[in-house]
Amino acid sequence: MTKRRKLSREFKLAAVKKIVEKGLSPAEVARDLGISGNSIYNWKRSFLADGTISLNEQTATDAEAEIKRLRDEVRQLKMERDILKKATAFFAKESN
Repeated sequence: MTKRRKLSREFKLAAVKKIVEKGLSPAEVARDLGISGNSIYNWKRSFLADGTISLNEQTATDAEAEIKRLRDEVRQLKMERDILKKATAFFAKESN
């Protein structure tokens, strides 16, 4: 019978953060650390439940990138709108 290892909370948290923050798969992290994949899933579930980690940490950077993309798109659309306004005014003046 094998002796069960006792892993510290910090070790478990570091392993789960590799999944949440760095985007590694649980199988990769488990293989690197020499532990079972089920352990990683269980640790992640328990840290999410008690509020130690949040999936919002990962989505915060995604949200910032999305906001930047949308701001660039709004700037482009405003520029196109202004061009169309000027063209409309020019052609309206020409037709009179």
